[in-house]
Amino acid sequence: MTELAAKPGSCKSLREDGSLILSRVLEDSEIEDLMSALSRIDKSGAVRSRGGMYAVRNLLRLSPIVNELAHSPKMSSIVEEHLGDSAFPVRGTLFDKTSTANWLVPWHQDLTICVESRLDVAGYGPWTLKAGVRHVQPPTSVLERMLSLRVHLDDCDENNGALRVLPGTHQAGRLTSDQIAMQRRAVVPVTCSAAAGDVVLMRPLLVHASSAAVNAAHRRVIHIDYASSQLDGGLKWAP
Repeated sequence: MTELAAKPGSCKSLREDGSLILSRVLEDSEIEDLMSALSRIDKSGAVRSRGGMYAVRNLLRLSPIVNELAHSPKMSSIVEEHLGDSAFPVRGTLFDKTSTANWLVPWHQDLTICVESRLDVAGYGPWTLKAGVRHVQPPTSVLERMLSLRVHLDDCDENNGALRVLPGTHQAGRLTSDQIAMQRRAVVPVTCSAAAGDVVLMRPLLVHASSAAVNAAHRRVIHIDYASSQLDGGLKWAP
């Protein structure tokens, strides 16, 4: 596999900044195959807003082609560079912004994981149930050993709700809402503009947000979470 280049103008270091954009990871034919397959998946459990679908959970289970992508040598080589060769995908979600599902996401950290079943283990909680799958907030140490890959199927910039990040905030650990507000005042945000085929790497603890789209068009992103360690007390990652 040829070496992938960081996108000009993006954060330059995943370690220091908490995010990184890789240019043209997917070919046009791969994007077309993914979009065709995603148009046919079961969307009965989709998350909707004002009548429009904006997210599909459990994507690794619902879509064989996304599951194959998550385990592919192309994605694995990216993840293993940062998490080691023991890394494995644990969750997949499809996000989209359209004229009927145009939402904003306030500044936050990604703090939950999906598990097979609920077990009351110290350091894990609170618990929620989403699309039939148990979600829980794990210890910070688990989140620090995770990496998210956002695979862009459409061009995405500040006009159609691109991801915005506060570089370096992943190094501050789990933050309260007040601490996030302080980081928002202290750190200059960066917009992660990406073209179709680009992949955005992001640490879950990085403070991030996205605005509603000004020009609402499809902004399809396959979000895949990877982990590099097993869980405590008999808890298991959701299959």
